[in-house]
Amino acid sequence: MRTRLAVFALAGALFAGCSNLSEDKNKQDSKAAADEPDLGLMLLTESAPMMAVAPVPFRGGRDDFNTEEYGRIEDTGFHTAVADPLSTFSIDVDTASYSNTRRFIGDSQLPPPDAVRIEEFINYFTYDYPAPEGTDPFSVTTELSGCPWNRGHLLALIGIQGKKVETADLPDSNLVFLLDVSGSMDEPDKLPLLKKAFRLLVDQLGPRDRVAIVVYAGAAGTVLPSTAGDKKERILDAIDQLDAGGSTAGGEGIKLAYRTARDNFIEGGNNRVILATDGDFNVGVSSDGELVRLIEDERRGGIFLTVLGFGTGNLKDSKMEALADKGNGNYAYIDGVLEAKKVLVNQLGGTLLTIAKDVKIQVEFNPALVKGYRLIGYVNRKLDNEDFADDRKDAGELGAGHSVTALYEIIPAGSEETVPDAGGLKYQNVGISPAGLESGEWMTVKLRYKEPQGEESILITRTVEGTPEPLEASSENFRFAAAVAEFGLLLRGSEYKGDASYPQVLELARGAKGTDAEGYRSEFIRLAETAEILSRNDARDSGGKKPESPAD
Repeated sequence: MRTRLAVFALAGALFAGCSNLSEDKNKQDSKAAADEPDLGLMLLTESAPMMAVAPVPFRGGRDDFNTEEYGRIEDTGFHTAVADPLSTFSIDVDTASYSNTRRFIGDSQLPPPDAVRIEEFINYFTYDYPAPEGTDPFSVTTELSGCPWNRGHLLALIGIQGKKVETADLPDSNLVFLLDVSGSMDEPDKLPLLKKAFRLLVDQLGPRDRVAIVVYAGAAGTVLPSTAGDKKERILDAIDQLDAGGSTAGGEGIKLAYRTARDNFIEGGNNRVILATDGDFNVGVSSDGELVRLIEDERRGGIFLTVLGFGTGNLKDSKMEALADKGNGNYAYIDGVLEAKKVLVNQLGGTLLTIAKDVKIQVEFNPALVKGYRLIGYVNRKLDNEDFADDRKDAGELGAGHSVTALYEIIPAGSEETVPDAGGLKYQNVGISPAGLESGEWMTVKLRYKEPQGEESILITRTVEGTPEPLEASSENFRFAAAVAEFGLLLRGSEYKGDASYPQVLELARGAKGTDAEGYRSEFIRLAETAEILSRNDARDSGGKKPESPAD
């Protein structure tokens, strides 16, 4: 009770009227917290596209009270190109899985397999793709070469590079910081780190930007009304005075944050709520669909949502990913001040400015050259094929300067390897058209996107043809992305990892490190070296038995 009263006393100092909550009200809030259903489960059962299955608790970690949750991930298998030639998915610019895994390995433990989303590993890094030309907000790059973990297969790379926007050229921002100050945030890697992170962001704002701060614990309240970005002392003072304590009323906090953003809406500007939390939402939602509908409605009204995760022990990873997906935003995990700088300073444009929304990719494989294929990662981003041309279907957003990379593993048509299919059809024949036999094309890549304020999608088409390059002759982009994907397959214990090995990951990554101005690729190499040691130790501890894969 003492910590809860401290929160309300602080709130009273920062905004009038929020400190007169009675002790009886506090007790009612505590009872409500115990009775309220968990929002993570509500989000994940309300709308199937948000996550394939319910979250899986992670019971490992540094203490016996670890309640971290990760959505179950089932690796995608191979599809036959002759009967199922289309693959459709939404882009993903989230990076939380990689930095969260870095936290695990930094604590000398391998992550749970379901914490590893391979597409977020690959997209954590920037690649040397060409800048876009013409009116399209991004360029499209394709490459076809050998698959390092299965020499009989190929890898196809699809790379998207968003146009870069200098910080000085960003549109005016209307930001609402929605900050979790509940009792679970009272850890050094949570609220104290959150304060440092948001100080970095405030330093980037100009006089035409506006910032408001909403907090939530046992109750939600405004600690700073919308304030000009050059009033930095006032903004930073409000951040410095935040303290943690109490239960979590995340639903009410989000409502207040969106209302504040709507009241200060900037036409043509960047209107965004930035939620920072350890993900422990469990109080303040009146129905299981209310929060999702609110986020979707506000997204359609031009207010987007960015989610930043902090801390260990009760990280609700699947829940936070789902919130960001529904809010046309991105999800990043902040494991230290350098990651805060990467997300909120180095990549500020991509974090805050959406240059293309509802970006979808559809690939048609030519069965004359492709026997089977599988998309690596993007398990939670798959779309039905008919969704590609349906402008009502939501998809991922691309921020300024962001790059997105996807890899397909391909079984060439001449392979003797069998690919499972649905069996023969009674009413139609499935074959290869003369165009497929004569074109020499491996695949056609189609992309659809909308302008940030648009409602009608624009189509881009590229073909991939020619003889695949040997792996050693492929680009640094290709080899490094392949190394990161192979690393993810190893961490997941994937049944599709083939001959993947840590020495091969390290050889590929070291040979494709490039200039590495920010040092992220060098850090990846050290991370893989550490993971190899941890993997050996785990094998010894288990008596030399092979670790179980997620599918076992």
